[in-house]
Order: sequence, then C-alpha cells, then structure tokens
Amino acid sequence: MTDSAPESENFAERLAAAVRRQRTPAIVGLDPRLEQLPVPLRRAKGDRPEQQAAAYREFCQSVIDVVAPLVPAVKPQSAFFEQLGPAGVQALADVIRHARQRGLLVILDVKRGDIGSTAQAYAEAYLGLGADDRRPLAADAITVSPYLGDDSLEPFVATARQHGAGLFVLVKTSNPGGRQFQDLQCDGRPLYRHVAEHVERLAAADAGPSGYGSVGAVVGATYPEQLAELRAAMPHAWLLIPGFGNQGGTARDVAAGFDAAGLGAVVNNSRGIIFAHSLPQYKSLPADRWQEAVEAATREMIEQLRSDTPAGKLIGNRR
Repeated sequence: MTDSAPESENFAERLAAAVRRQRTPAIVGLDPRLEQLPVPLRRAKGDRPEQQAAAYREFCQSVIDVVAPLVPAVKPQSAFFEQLGPAGVQALADVIRHARQRGLLVILDVKRGDIGSTAQAYAEAYLGLGADDRRPLAADAITVSPYLGDDSLEPFVATARQHGAGLFVLVKTSNPGGRQFQDLQCDGRPLYRHVAEHVERLAAADAGPSGYGSVGAVVGATYPEQLAELRAAMPHAWLLIPGFGNQGGTARDVAAGFDAAGLGAVVNNSRGIIFAHSLPQYKSLPADRWQEAVEAATREMIEQLRSDTPAGKLIGNRR
C-alpha cells in the first residue's frame, strides 16, 4: 500500500475516512524506551546511540506491521528519537515512511510552538506531505502549542491547509500539572476555554463534509467533565485524546469526546499497547512472540471503545 492520501484532500476528511474504514478511533503511540523494549531487541542491538536507534526502528516498524490492519493512525513521539541524535532522527524518518507505506496516517507528536520564520520552518519540516529527502519528517498532522499566541499558530495553520495536513493544538492536557496554567481564570473562564474558542474558529473555517476542519485539539482522557465541555465548545474540531490506559483513562472516560455517529475523536494508547508484553496477562508469551501481545492489547482497546463509547456505531460503516 502506498502513502496514505494525496496532498490536496483535507486532513479532517482523510482522518474520518480512515476511522470509518478501520471502524475504530483507536490509535497507537510509538514511544520507544530502551529499557522497556522486548528482550530480544535489547540484547541484539546494544546501548550506543546508533544501536539504540536501530532497535527503535526495528521495534516501531514491527509494531506498525501488527497494527496497520487494525487502526487508522499511529502517533510517534519525536523526543524519544531526537535524544539519540542524528541516528535517532533518521530512525524516526524511517518509521514515518514505513507507517505511511502501510496506509496509516501519521500524527507526529512534536508539540512545537514558535513565531515568524522559525514557526514557518518547523511547519515546512513537519507538514510538507509526500515525505522526500528534503522533508524526511513530513507527517499527516502534528501537535502544536498555542501559548505564544495566534501569530505562532498562523504559519502552522497556513502550511497545513496548503498541504492537506492537520494540527492538534494543546488545549487541556492529561498531565496533572497542566491545570497550573490551563485552568487559570481569565475574564471569568479558564484559560483552556479561550484556547478552545480559538481552535473552534480555525476548525470551522475549513470544515468539510464530515463536519470537521484541519485544526483539532488535544484534550486528555483524565478529565472527563472537561472533555464533555470541550466537545461542545469545539464542534468542528477533531479531538486527540491521550491518557488512555497507563495514565488512568478508560473507554467510559473518553465517551463524551465523540459525536453521535462515533466520529470526532481519536484515542491514543502508547505504553499499554507497544509494551504489552510486560503486562501480567501476556507475560506467559515467549519473548520472541511479543508482537502477539501488541495485537491482543490493540484488539482489547478497540473492543472497549466499541462497547463503552459511540465508536460502536462505526461497526458496519465503511464509507
């Protein structure tokens, strides 16, 4: 299968099509950590940066091969690759390319935020779809921070629209410390509501037939009440929901993030899937069959979302 979609099509529509095709909003985070890799990979490679990068590449590409038939997208976390230097960045580029070749959308978690020409350079690096030697890190969408203001978002928004890519703006994150600033009262409302209103304006500006635009929001699974509030406040924005699984979020916690048809949100699970071989229920598997744990954990998440959220309505819907 070739790269996931042409550049001209709105990211929101491509995401809706992928979720409908796979009949699930579950996505898999690629957050490789050397000490948690399956034993065969840790032993075979070594601990020098280039060896770790090779292990990360093999591990993530193997995960991709397992989950590609099951989910619409993967979310590589750039930091784990960047810490290894040039070899790690090359491994990330290879992982992105492999995912897109397997027909998956790629949401690159980079949380960039800057202004002017620097923001434009980041945008061109990460959002120039059709990855080639000039843009080896090009993804279908990236995460961005809004806290330098609208002029920091504008280059990302413009470049995303030009290339049919997408953005997920940090609005209400899943970490406990996020409330320190995001919940501050400003003009009678928490700061995250002001950010949400801006995201909604951007999303509504290019909303397509699915009802969603190319600019979405990151809203954590660990705050179910705020998730419901923000779903209502951003009816045209796709929600990227982290915090499922290891961070404590459940399928019932994320149910309010969906629209009535089961669209409007994708739910990320990283460690609970890619390191499933270390979970008690899968420890009986031989070390060289760790991919079976990845598949089983992915299928379990998909079933939980179908049972406890409106995503169950996606069954049988292959439009």
